[in-house]
Amino acid sequence: MPELTIPTILILFAGGLLAGFVDSIAGGGGIISVPVLLSVGLPPHFALGTNKLQSSFGSFTAALNYTRSGLVKFKEVLFGILFTAIGAATGTLTIQQLPQDILQYIIPVMLLAVFLFMLFSKELGMYDQAARWKPRVFFLVFGLTLGFYDGFFGPGTGNFWMLAYVLLLGFNLKKATAYTKWVNFTSNIVALTFFAIGGKILVVPGLIMAVGQFSGAFLGSRLVVRSGTKFIRIFFLIVTGATIIRLVYTSFFG
Repeated sequence: MPELTIPTILILFAGGLLAGFVDSIAGGGGIISVPVLLSVGLPPHFALGTNKLQSSFGSFTAALNYTRSGLVKFKEVLFGILFTAIGAATGTLTIQQLPQDILQYIIPVMLLAVFLFMLFSKELGMYDQAARWKPRVFFLVFGLTLGFYDGFFGPGTGNFWMLAYVLLLGFNLKKATAYTKWVNFTSNIVALTFFAIGGKILVVPGLIMAVGQFSGAFLGSRLVVRSGTKFIRIFFLIVTGATIIRLVYTSFFG
């Protein structure tokens, strides 16, 4: 347990604020929040568990804000919530039995493909398009797979969800961002439950950071509601690129 000095409290709050703001717009807030938790002295397994506590506040705040603004019809995402919960529970249980090392090398490559695809597809997600998959099939497949991935490893989950929504359900980037938050919150809260059962959460640092997450997510989601899809695309590319850099650094130099 780190000593909660005033500088530590300020670092936790500021880290949560920035992470919540980034995550509510393009996903990837964990590239900020996890290093912040490690920097104040939390052991890695406690940093991961505590991160799920504070990030649950941010994802729920953003999801609720998007729903209230009319970007999300909650009934349409219920099927996704169900299968994401199943996938996340399975992934969180599995990671306790299996090594995750191989993913540290595979996921940066997958995210790089997402980054390049979005970079060179300049009109992708600018407007709504016809859906290629039926919503229930989409949520069954991606709820289980991306839910499992978020419970098992996590980095880049929001990026993968957003691209899937755009490519397969025909959402524009603003709508994809909004719908991503509900499934993100689902996998966060499920993983949080299992971390709590395992005693891997420090409540006080997590709640301090959660206050910042709440504020950042509120501001970020309001900005998305008022802005166009071009802004979201640029932000998405920046966050995805930063996530790739962090994963590569962690895998080879960390």
